[in-house]
Amino acid sequence: MLNIAGPQLAVSVSSTGGLGFLAAGFDVSSLDHNLEVAARLVKQSGGMAQQVYEETGVLPIGVGFINWGADFKVSIAAIQKYTPCAVWLFGPKNQPDDLVPWVKEVRGVTSGRTKIWVQVGAVDEAIAVAEGLRPDALVVQGSDAGGHGLAHSASVLTLIPEVQDALRERDLTHIATIAAGGIVDGRGLAAALALGAAGAAMGTRFLASAEANIAQGYQKEILRASDGGLNTIRSTVYDRVRGIGGWPNRYDGRGIINQSYVDAVERGMSDEENKSLYEEELKKGDAGWGPKGRLTTYAGTGVGLVREILPASTIVENTLCEARDVIRGIPVD
Repeated sequence: MLNIAGPQLAVSVSSTGGLGFLAAGFDVSSLDHNLEVAARLVKQSGGMAQQVYEETGVLPIGVGFINWGADFKVSIAAIQKYTPCAVWLFGPKNQPDDLVPWVKEVRGVTSGRTKIWVQVGAVDEAIAVAEGLRPDALVVQGSDAGGHGLAHSASVLTLIPEVQDALRERDLTHIATIAAGGIVDGRGLAAALALGAAGAAMGTRFLASAEANIAQGYQKEILRASDGGLNTIRSTVYDRVRGIGGWPNRYDGRGIINQSYVDAVERGMSDEENKSLYEEELKKGDAGWGPKGRLTTYAGTGVGLVREILPASTIVENTLCEARDVIRGIPVD
C-alpha cells in the first residue's frame, strides 16, 4: 500500500472498528506531515477514535515502514512526536538484527505505548523475530499477498498454524499473529480467526476504497482483474522496470501480469529496454495500466473478489458483519 494508504484511509479504517496504517514506506520525508494530517482528522472524526486520542494521547492509527530504506532518526522523531498506536516493521536487510534499534527506540520514546508489529513470511523467520525482538504482534504474510514479501513462502492456511505451534513450543504465545495474504472480505477474516490468528491484515481490498490515494487506471485494473491465482505473479520485474533496487534478494512482489512482465520473462527483453518502455508508458497516464499496459499493478490473489469501489468505513463494516455471519453459520454439532 506504499503511496496509497495515506492519512484519510488510515483514519477512516480506525474510525470504524479496524486499525488503519499509514504507509510511510522507505521514503519518510512526508511522514511528519502525514501524521499531522492524521491527528487533525482524528480530532475531527468524533466517536471512539477521537475519544481514545483525547484521553490517552495515542494516535489511533499505525505506521508501516520498509526498513531497508526508511531513515531511522527521522522516523523515530515522528513516532515520538505523534505516538501512533503501532508501528509495522518490514523488509530490513538483515532480519531480525537490523530491527533491534528500531524496537528499542520505539518502545523507549513512547514508553511502550506504541506497539511493535513485525512482518514475517516463513516459520524460521517468525521464530527468529519472536525470540530476538519480542514484538507485540507478528504479521504472518502468506504467498497470496500482493506487493512485496518473501519470494518463497506458504499460504496463510498452513503458515499461521505452524507459526503458532512454533510460538507455543517456545512459550511465546503472548505474541499475537495477524494473518496477511489473500484476505479481502469477511469470509477470509473468519478463516483467519479459525486458524487461530488474532486478526487479519487487508491490502488489496482497500485499493478499491474511496480514500485510497491511487491512480484511476490502477484502480480500474483492480476491479477488472479476476482469477488472481492465474493472473497475478510474483516477480522482481515490477521493481526493475521502475528502477527500484533496494529490496534484499529474498523479496519479490506480486502484481497483475502485464506487458512488462511478458516481455521480460517470455520474450527475454533486457531490463534497460523494458525500463525505457515503462517510462514512456508513464506518459499515457491512466491508459498505461492493463494487461497490454506496462505500469505496475501490485495486487494479491484475492483481487478477483474485489468488484466495487466503496468507502473504507463500509469495507470494514461489511467485513466484520460477514465474518460474524460466517462464524455463526458454522455447524457445531
